[in-house]
Amino acid sequence: MTANVAVETTPEAPLWNDPAHPVAARVDALIGAMTLQEKIAQLYGVWVGASDNGGEVAPHQHDMEEAVDLDALLPTGLGQLTRPFGTVPVDPALGALSLMRTQARIASANRFGIPAVAHEECLAGFAAWGATAYPVPLSWGATFDPEVVRRMAAAIGRDMRSVGVHQGLAPVLDVVRDARWGRVEETIGEDPYLVGTIGTAYVQGLESAGIVATLKHFVGYSASRAGRNLAPAPMGARERADVLLPPFEMAVREGGARSVMHAYNDIDGVPAAADETLLTGLLRDTWGFDGTVVADYFGIAFLKTLHGVAGDWADAAGTALRAGVDIELPTVKTFGAPLAEAVAEGRIPESVIDRALRRVLGQKAVLGLLDPDWSPVPPALDGADPDDPEALRGKVDLDGPANRELAREIAEKAVVLLTNDGTLPLTRPRRIALVGPNAAEPTAVLGCYSFPLHVGVHHPATPVGIDLPTLRDTLAAEFPDAEITVARGTGVDDGDTGGIADAVAAARDADVVVAVLGDRAGLFGRGTSGEGCDAESLALPGAQQDLLDALLDSGPPVVTVLLAGRPYALGRAVTESAAIVQSFFPGVAGTQAIAGILSGRTSPSGRLPVSVPSGPGAQPTTYLGARLAQVSEVSNIDPTPAFGFGHGLTYTTFAWSDLAVDAEEAPTDGEFGLELTVRNTGDRAGTEVVQLYLHDPVASVVQPVQRLVGYTRVPLEPGEARRIRVTVPADVASFTGREGQRIVEPGQLELRLAASSTDARLTAHVTLTGPERRVDHTRRFHAAFTPEPSARA
Repeated sequence: MTANVAVETTPEAPLWNDPAHPVAARVDALIGAMTLQEKIAQLYGVWVGASDNGGEVAPHQHDMEEAVDLDALLPTGLGQLTRPFGTVPVDPALGALSLMRTQARIASANRFGIPAVAHEECLAGFAAWGATAYPVPLSWGATFDPEVVRRMAAAIGRDMRSVGVHQGLAPVLDVVRDARWGRVEETIGEDPYLVGTIGTAYVQGLESAGIVATLKHFVGYSASRAGRNLAPAPMGARERADVLLPPFEMAVREGGARSVMHAYNDIDGVPAAADETLLTGLLRDTWGFDGTVVADYFGIAFLKTLHGVAGDWADAAGTALRAGVDIELPTVKTFGAPLAEAVAEGRIPESVIDRALRRVLGQKAVLGLLDPDWSPVPPALDGADPDDPEALRGKVDLDGPANRELAREIAEKAVVLLTNDGTLPLTRPRRIALVGPNAAEPTAVLGCYSFPLHVGVHHPATPVGIDLPTLRDTLAAEFPDAEITVARGTGVDDGDTGGIADAVAAARDADVVVAVLGDRAGLFGRGTSGEGCDAESLALPGAQQDLLDALLDSGPPVVTVLLAGRPYALGRAVTESAAIVQSFFPGVAGTQAIAGILSGRTSPSGRLPVSVPSGPGAQPTTYLGARLAQVSEVSNIDPTPAFGFGHGLTYTTFAWSDLAVDAEEAPTDGEFGLELTVRNTGDRAGTEVVQLYLHDPVASVVQPVQRLVGYTRVPLEPGEARRIRVTVPADVASFTGREGQRIVEPGQLELRLAASSTDARLTAHVTLTGPERRVDHTRRFHAAFTPEPSARA
């Protein structure tokens, strides 16, 4: 397939089309040739949907914006195309053809032949019809395995690039501060180091495939009061600096992210989209970020409508541009005519437009969109016949065997075994009662940003597009000789108790009960988890706790399985359930992974990325609390979790021993060296996750009792032992001091080698010596783990 685009290729071609020249020179030349309207056109997107017959995209009519006239817009150019694949269900090959034709039209319509950047959501896989739905980010955190997340992101990126997409709106680097927040499923966890390392791996994978990774939401969105979506986020500068910013620092510096999305919230009265000290002073001037800052959807208009810091659309546009926002998404509102009029009136200097434009065009140049040989034909359509769209249908597979195998690996590594009295793994059960609202629900494994639940729900006549076996299906395959009786019991959140008696009757006739509870993902109140689906408390939704309690009273052992987007208080089940298996929306292979854990075909190795509360009302709290956040005699509320951050059991046992410390003292610019031995003392293979927590007993400002500073997965065969060396730089002990600078203080520290935040196994008492030292974003982020060759007993 070939497509002609109106770009000069003669020796007299303009400088901006010549890749032999530096990007900066090309961009400056192009800006110098543009009119004001052509400049502004590169700074906004248009929300479109691809055509299922391969025709050009059609503008998407959103209830928050007016209709867009592409014919009127395109002669001056277009910066971005918003979610051509993620707006309506479309066959991937025909969607690629639709995008190809539209890009050819965009390039030929403007004087400079510049196509648009096409962006898509990719929070848990490419959000397109028929694409693999991977586990949600909370499951990525549960793996404690950056490498598998890096491979997943690379696969997602390759699929996106194959059909013509350039930018992905992921990962979410918000740190969980209140588990009632609906978007917990989109986060990686409640610890900034875990979020930073896993999120950076995702960025590296996506960028390796040529996709521009977009960090979001910068910053503070997850710290909203009472866990409400798009609510004020009250916090001090120290919480922002030490808890919320480190994942972004890491992803910018080590991940190479090329885009950042501003958050919706304000902090101390300043909305993120209007915060020049954040988007320019910190992000660009201090950290050195040279990519693009994009608006969260409608976020610039919200400066007027929700925040009240702009008097009109032009004021909102100018405020955002001055702060450092480069691109208005998802569609043109404030950056269109209002911005042009404001420049003409002298209210906004053209220089702020040029500043944003330089970054936007620089990124387009790096993507090859200004090159003379640019073609709108994506790799998936190379050599195809564009005049026979129906012959293309079904020819692009975004859910192939390699994808699904990778999704299975992640799902298996992310399943967390919370408790087990020996009932698991199940040994050839004859009768299984499979009970609960998620026992036979195909979409119970999906998060709210999966295509079927994000978009597909609005198109009920369209097939879901991917194979989603239920737990009933996979248990039947896992235990072919067992008689499986299914009883719904109650809905996820309907409060109906009418089916509980039938569920109990089924349970009494079984050898074991598998209770499958949890969430239904959705958007803006259509689910119990997801964007805009915040929880009043952390009690199980609806009548699920009533169902669970009735099953616990029924007699047979109850294995509680959770398919959820957040942690829930489980009441009596914490001590009375035979086993509890926690899974966070594990994706297309999720039920197969759970079935394998239940049967013992797979040994569990996941660890909690968020604490599981003891009670439904002890919020907000995370394991990162200071001493005053712990249980005390002066409050009747006990925030102690039922299961702490990092907790997870296996089907074997491990012994930790022989801690050795190179030297108990090190200077504030030095490092400590530790060694320990981990041995599998059980009779089957398993994976231990060695976690390193830092406790600072005396500091100049209040510190969390402990915080994660390193971790590693250690797979061991029965009887196998491994000596592990840990190098701990003094930098990981840094925090924001009283003067607002990040410092390393001299003094005593505890380095706790632990199986979880509540299970320290070995502790090294060490001391930092010498003067207080200032550090910044170039500090060493990681404690390095180096396993030595294994040994057998």
